[in-house]
Amino acid sequence: MINHSGFLPTVEILYKGYNPPAGTMRGRVCSTITLVVDKGLNIIVDPGTLPHHGILIGELKKRALSIDDINIVCITHSHVDHYRYVGLFTQAKVLDYWGWWVGDSWGSATGIINDRIKIIETPGHTDDSITLLVKTSSGTIAICGDVFWDRDFPVDDPYAADKELLAASRKKLLQTADFIIPGHGDVFASSDAKQ
Repeated sequence: MINHSGFLPTVEILYKGYNPPAGTMRGRVCSTITLVVDKGLNIIVDPGTLPHHGILIGELKKRALSIDDINIVCITHSHVDHYRYVGLFTQAKVLDYWGWWVGDSWGSATGIINDRIKIIETPGHTDDSITLLVKTSSGTIAICGDVFWDRDFPVDDPYAADKELLAASRKKLLQTADFIIPGHGDVFASSDAKQ
């Protein structure tokens, strides 16, 4: 958990993701699943492709939360390894690149959840990639899906829709955030990223 105090959000990795080596088309893959808690909001980012959904339910239970306690599920981009279990959260609003989803109702999003949590577009890995930026007492945390796969990212993302846009999104996040939670790894300081 990222340390916090006062009334600022907390950010915690519930499950550290993994992926096959860059360029490998086979293997096990699951996104990093993150929990953000802030003033009555419980947000899950990228509910992944865990071997079994009970793992996610168990991680929430350890934190005295249930599926129904989650208000928002944020999907960083439309690759199934990041959103497979979104359907578990039947009481939650879903936020993705296109906007807010409640059941079959859709509405565009402003990008701002509150004054501490916002969404920015970070295209490149996919055209619909977004990042959740969260202001905490430890600094700004970017939960960015596959803008970075892990701390060592792959420098050359073999699945990138647009490598120039991806490079620009990476640069923007490294300049904006103090910490990065990548799509398939553990949190790292922006200053520790390969440049």
